[in-house]
Amino acid sequence: MLLAEEAAKTASTYNGFDVFVVLFTIVIAIGVIRLLAAPKKNPFAIGFGLVSLAIFLTMDVVMVMGWTGNL
Repeated sequence: MLLAEEAAKTASTYNGFDVFVVLFTIVIAIGVIRLLAAPKKNPFAIGFGLVSLAIFLTMDVVMVMGWTGNL
């Protein structure tokens, strides 16, 4: 029982999906920047991109806090 508790404490919180979350965040940020710089603005696309970016940035913050053990 003691060994299982020690193994649980030292288990990594890193997941292989974490890399994809960061990459998706970067892609969404590039898309939002391009939408804001476009001469013809699409307000629905800008709003959707900003909401998506906010969600993914929140996920990134929670993910990194989980890595550092501050969650």
